Amino acid sequence: MKSSYLLLSIGCLGAAGLMFASADAQLVGNHNSNAPVNFTADRIEVQDRADRVVVSGNVEVTQAGMTLNAARMTVAYRNQPGGGAGGVEIDRIDASGNVVVTKADQTARGNVAIYDLNSKLITMLGNVALTQGANRLTGGRLVMDLNSGRSTVDGRASGGGAGVTGSAGGRVTGTFSVPQRKN
Repeated sequence: MKSSYLLLSIGCLGAAGLMFASADAQLVGNHNSNAPVNFTADRIEVQDRADRVVVSGNVEVTQAGMTLNAARMTVAYRNQPGGGAGGVEIDRIDASGNVVVTKADQTARGNVAIYDLNSKLITMLGNVALTQGANRLTGGRLVMDLNSGRSTVDGRASGGGAGVTGSAGGRVTGTFSVPQRKN
C-alpha cells in the first residue's frame, strides 16, 4: 500500500505524455513499505498453514500515511526467522470490491488491487480512476511504482477476470485543470 503522489507521470495518453508538475511528487517514491501495516475489518480468518489472512467487511489497511479500503483482502505473509519472537513479514495484499487507495490529496479507485510489498508496486485493475484535486484520469489499469514515484495508467486491464474491465473502449481519458492566466 504505497501511494503518495499518485499523479507524478502518466503514460499511454496518446501523442501527449502529460505530467503533473508538483514539488511533492516524490512522496510516493519515498513510501516506507517497511512501516507497520494496520488493519480493521468486520471479519478475519487466519489460514496459518497457507501463510495467509483473509479479512472481509469494510476493510481498511493503513501504512505510513497511505490507506487502502476494500470489501475483501487476502494478505500473504511468511514467518520471520526466530520463531514466535520474529513475527511475520507481509509479502503481498490482494484487494477486491470497490478498492480505494488514498494518500494526501490523491485517490485511486479500481475493481481489484495487488500490493506487492517486496517490489513496492501497487497494480489496480478494472474501471480505474485516479484523482488529484480537479485532475482526473480513467482507464483499465494503474501501476504505482513506490520506488520511483511514477504512476502509469493504461487503457486496458490485463488478465481481465470477472469484474475486471477497462474503460472508454480501451482508452485512457483525463481531465486536467488549467490555471487561470491574467491577460
